[in-house]
Amino acid sequence: MTDGAEIFYWPVRVYYEDTDAGGVVYHARYLNFCERARTEWLRARGCEQDALRDDMNLLFVVSRVSLEYRRPARFNDALNVTCEVERLRAASIDFTQRVEHSADSTVLCEAAVRAVCVHSDTLRPKPIPEAILESFA
Repeated sequence: MTDGAEIFYWPVRVYYEDTDAGGVVYHARYLNFCERARTEWLRARGCEQDALRDDMNLLFVVSRVSLEYRRPARFNDALNVTCEVERLRAASIDFTQRVEHSADSTVLCEAAVRAVCVHSDTLRPKPIPEAILESFA
């Protein structure tokens, strides 16, 4: 849905706990940053994940992720994490995400993420309900 779809931005500050002994962000933390941005993207569309689970027996789970590291982030950096829908399918969403320095938008990391809609009890794929799809438009 990159046909003019809005790019969602979520601010993140790098904490000491996010870094290795050299003060550089540990590689797996970028996954956490991207997860937070997708959660907030859903929340901004009126979809609270606990309510989706409790009321609709629905979860979004990551089935595929690919990261490309370009430059390091360091302790206390202010970052923006983007979230953009690349493709929306019946039971999944493909996202393009970037972790950028807030000051100059330098891209530090790029991610391609597929989130699949599953039934909370069986963890089997299920179609994304129409009301939720409409909130994504």
